[in-house]
Amino acid sequence: MLKKISKDAMHLSNQGWLESRFHFSFAEYHNPQNMHFGVLRVLNDDIVHTNSGFGMHPHRDMEIISYIVNGEITHKDSMDNERTLKRGEVQYMSAGRGVLHSEYNHSKEKDLRLLQIWILPPQKGLEPMYGEELYTESERQNRLLNIVSSKDGNAKVKIHQDVNIYVCELEAGKSVEYSLQEQRQIYFVQIEGTSEINGTLVNDSDAMEITDENSLSIRALKKSHFLFIEMKKM
Repeated sequence: MLKKISKDAMHLSNQGWLESRFHFSFAEYHNPQNMHFGVLRVLNDDIVHTNSGFGMHPHRDMEIISYIVNGEITHKDSMDNERTLKRGEVQYMSAGRGVLHSEYNHSKEKDLRLLQIWILPPQKGLEPMYGEELYTESERQNRLLNIVSSKDGNAKVKIHQDVNIYVCELEAGKSVEYSLQEQRQIYFVQIEGTSEINGTLVNDSDAMEITDENSLSIRALKKSHFLFIEMKKM
């Protein structure tokens, strides 16, 4: 089953320095009917304007992945990690028992766009962890790139929970295929461009819940940049 979620149906937040599209209930947007999809608790499509960002703040018992779409993000945390990442690169932090971190766009000219993804951990009180991977455009060009997996998976960035995150930048007219095992489901985000998924059209910033499907055929109608999270069905 394919359930398309139009970007126009998502909650928009504007804090001045930060503009966000919330896929799930978050911050001032409270919707008991839209709290999560499986273990995916938060997916925010954020635009952080120039010379601004999130000051040092705490997290705990959450696995947090940042996927950079445009611009650069500078991360700093209480585990003494500090790094600046750019388009297509991935940052991961398991807050576990608790950690402080900040995220800034220090550019005076270019906005930062990123997807903030929060995954529920398999248990509370895990050891905090940090990871990053400087993926290149060629690695995701016209093919699915597994950017995050469980510790038993094949991605370079590994988290505690049983999920796989894939990205792709697909040229117009090209297709990729993906097979789903039984009792697995997908949350799909069309980041840029337009795709057709098993015959259903999704435009930039739209999303889709995919359940009870054996396979996906994803075709770019125009240059397409997308991400999806594959997980156990709950």
